[in-house]
Parts: sequence; C-alpha cells; structure tokens
Amino acid sequence: MPELSHRPAALLVLEDGWALRGRSYGAQGRTIGEIVFSTGMTGYQETLTDPSYHRQIVVQTAPHIGNTGVNDEDAESDRIWVAGYVVREPARRASSWRSRRELEDDLRDAGIVGLCEVDTRALTRHLREAGAMRGGIFSGDALPAGGADPGGPSPACIDICLEAVRSEPPMSGRALAAEVTTPSGYVVEPAGPAEGQEPVAVLVAIDLGIKSRTPWQFAERGVRVHVLPQSTTLSEILALKPDGVLFSNGPGDPGTADAEIELLRGVLDARIPFFGICLGNQLLGRALGYGTYKLAYGHRGVNQPVVDRATGKVEITAHNHGFAVDAPVDEPSLAPYDLGRYGRVEVSHVGLNDGVVEGLRALGLPAPRIQMAITDVHHSRLYFPDEAWPEYRVLAEFDGRIKYRAPEDLWQEKQRQDALTRMGWRIERFIWSDFTHLDVLRDRILALFPATVARSARPVADLWR
Repeated sequence: MPELSHRPAALLVLEDGWALRGRSYGAQGRTIGEIVFSTGMTGYQETLTDPSYHRQIVVQTAPHIGNTGVNDEDAESDRIWVAGYVVREPARRASSWRSRRELEDDLRDAGIVGLCEVDTRALTRHLREAGAMRGGIFSGDALPAGGADPGGPSPACIDICLEAVRSEPPMSGRALAAEVTTPSGYVVEPAGPAEGQEPVAVLVAIDLGIKSRTPWQFAERGVRVHVLPQSTTLSEILALKPDGVLFSNGPGDPGTADAEIELLRGVLDARIPFFGICLGNQLLGRALGYGTYKLAYGHRGVNQPVVDRATGKVEITAHNHGFAVDAPVDEPSLAPYDLGRYGRVEVSHVGLNDGVVEGLRALGLPAPRIQMAITDVHHSRLYFPDEAWPEYRVLAEFDGRIKYRAPEDLWQEKQRQDALTRMGWRIERFIWSDFTHLDVLRDRILALFPATVARSARPVADLWR
C-alpha cells in the first residue's frame, strides 16, 4: 500500500462550485454522484455494500477508516455500491482478527474512485449548511490540467469538473430500485435455532435494495423469507400465501415508484399485513396518499435517535434515507388516498434530531368482535351483540326471518337495547332482506361511526366478505 505522502493528487468538486483537493484513495479516475455524509465510527463495510448508497459519494465523518480491514461476514450485498468514497485518514494497515483483506484493495478492485487526506469535518459542515448535492471526484488521467498546481486547482480545471458534475441527473426524480434488485427470487429458510423446523410464518420481501442481514434476521427467528425482485406482480405474491409483506430499503426518489405503489396498494387491499424499511416506509406513505419530500442532507449512519411514540422509548438506529414522508405528526389523520380508503393513520416513530417521520401505523377500522359479552356497571352479563366495535361503542345486530316468537321476547330485547343505549352504545339492526342492498347496508353502519372514520369506507365494506 502506498504511503500517504506518495498518493497522487485528487480533486472533489461540488455542484455549487465548492472544491477540495486531496489525494487519491482506492481506484483512480472520475466518479459523479450525490455526495452525502455518514456518521458513525464503525460499520464502513456495511455502508459500502448497502445498495441504498447506489449512485452516492459517501463522506465518512469518522477520521480513521480501514483499521479493521474487510472480512467475509459483514457485507450487506455481494458488491460495493457507493459511487465514491471520501475519508480523512485511511488506515495504513488493518488490525483485526476478523480481517481478510485491506479495505483499499477492495475499493481498487471494485473500481471505486475515492479521496483522502482532506478535512472531512469542513466538508461535512458545508453539506449540513448547503445540503446534499451532486459532486465529483477526479484523479489520475481524469484530473484536468491544473488540478495538481502547487497553488491549488486552477479555475479552468474547476470549471471543467463543475460542468461534468452538473451534467449528472440529481437524486430527486431518479428511480433506482430496478438497478439494485435481485435478478431472480430466492428463499431464505429458517436458520439458527429454527433450522430444519416448520416456519412460524411466511414473509415476502420485495427487494428494492435489501440488506442481506434483513432476511437472515427473520430466518433466525423461524420465518421463511421469499426475497422477490422489484418487478414482482401481486398474483406472484398471493400465490405464496404470505403472512406478511415487506418492502425493503433502497435508493432513489420514492416519488418515482409508481409501479411499486400500485403493488403495495394491492397488498393492502388483500388485507395482508405490510411493513416497510426506509424506502419501503416512504412508499407506504405514498400508497396511503401522503406526500414525500427531499431532506436537506438526509439521515445516514449508525447513531440516529428515534422515539417510539407509543412507549416513549428512544432507540439509536442505523439509517440511510434522503427522503421522508410528509404526514401529520401531532395526531392521527385519515389517509388521503381515495377518500380515506385505508382508514386512519398515525405517526408511530419520530426522529429526535429533526422531527422527521420514521414510522407509520395504519389504524383503519378494526375487525368487529363477534358475540362479545357486554356487561353493565355491576359487571353482570347484559348482552351478546352479533358484532361490536368497542373502540367506537358501535353495535350491529342481524335478525333472521324468525327472531322473536313471543311478545315478551321482543319486550326483553327492547329493554336490553335501551340499556345499551344509555351506556353510550350506538346500535343498528338489520333483517335478512337488507343484505340484498349491500351499499345501503354499508352506509347505514357507516353512519354510526365518527365522520373521519366513516369516510374510510373500504375497511367497513370488507365486513361483508
């Protein structure tokens, strides 16, 4: 490995004209991408191999990178995905019992153009103030004349580099999931203590840039995981009869993912439990009808504090996302899509650094309780309604052709109904002929719910399946 002082000159130029000269690190040449910074003193191998960093130049805020080398266990995919890499001081020699190779050797073999011996603190501060933007690293034959001048890069050199940087499309508006997804599906069977056992659940994971540890973490808990490509259809998902569907993390702008949104809505309409990670969470927001927006400099690194609003617990989490969901934080809201088709939604998790939405929980309309026992204040058994929504104090009763054979039966029924009404329950009764007009029936029961809930007509319609 060359000594630091013997490294060839390299130049970093940002789209706003800001330039920083350092030394070549990894491969030599030219690379252009969105430049972002990643916090954390460990985990550089996971960062480099995370598909979410596709077409991004990563600046490491930790000053010393490469000291633990590279091993064969910690990679999050089968290749390095970053477009470029910027560090302050590369380690001269790895020192770890787990190390198998030097980091720079892997970067060079993968053709990753990098930069070192620069003030990454100043660069990070600039990105925090100006925001993530396009940038380019130029070295070797790709460094224009004047780039290695003793007095600093010449204006002509910077202009040439700047033109190249500004010609690259920005991250906003880019659809990149198809570039990083698996070419074909594969299955991860239960592993570890659950190896050889029947799966406790079946999960479909749509690979939008999934990290390799994600399906393995599920497998170690007894879950069979079908990892499928970004182009997967709803029928292919349904054929696997999954207990849940995951949309993974990944690169790019969620505002471009129209095909993924339609697939996700199909999953929601099929009433299959869904959850998403990073990009997957942003796509859930879009599917529910909320917007997304570009963060100033994003969340990247292993020390992002997030609060679970239900418990108040704060967890230090690892992130890589440059976009976020624009949803009301203070209270639950009706999902805007299709006049509340998916019911109410609450923000479940919030980033403490900047208040960014980090989790969504779809509340919808809960399934009714069948023949639920309702008691009075004295806890004596009072009533067993056909269907009840205790969250909303709503009851539905369905009477057949022959319900009350004697007058006293009708009188007792009225007494019970009056008692329930006094307790605050709203009641609607239906007879067998009402089921010939399901739309009318649905509207009658919707009228019992609060207005914001009633507009979520699709979940209520599911009751009649």
